[in-house]
Amino acid sequence: QVLLVESGGGLVEVGGSLRLSCAASGSRSSFDGMGWYRQAPGNQRELVATIHLGGTINYADSVKGRATISRDNDENTVYLQMNSLKPEDTAVYYCNAVYLWNSYWGQGTQVTVSS
Repeated sequence: QVLLVESGGGLVEVGGSLRLSCAASGSRSSFDGMGWYRQAPGNQRELVATIHLGGTINYADSVKGRATISRDNDENTVYLQMNSLKPEDTAVYYCNAVYLWNSYWGQGTQVTVSS
């Protein structure tokens, strides 16, 4: 059974930074794609960033220039570094991992940016 566990969320001031981590367990192989999504109250879940096994990276326009996604394939871990945080970055951040036709989600970690 695949399990994704996020960490690193919390309360941060406007302009601050944080680093989210997501450790995946239960898979013998590296995931094809790993990424981060977020959902603010009243909004749909939206993509933040994804990184594929071959290295292709995709960012949402709203975080380009402020976010850096990376992964450790040996540890099946994905990271999200967010800088220059804004109040609109406040959301629950979810880790996602894809292997073949299966998509897995973490339980989410709250990020709150205070002004």
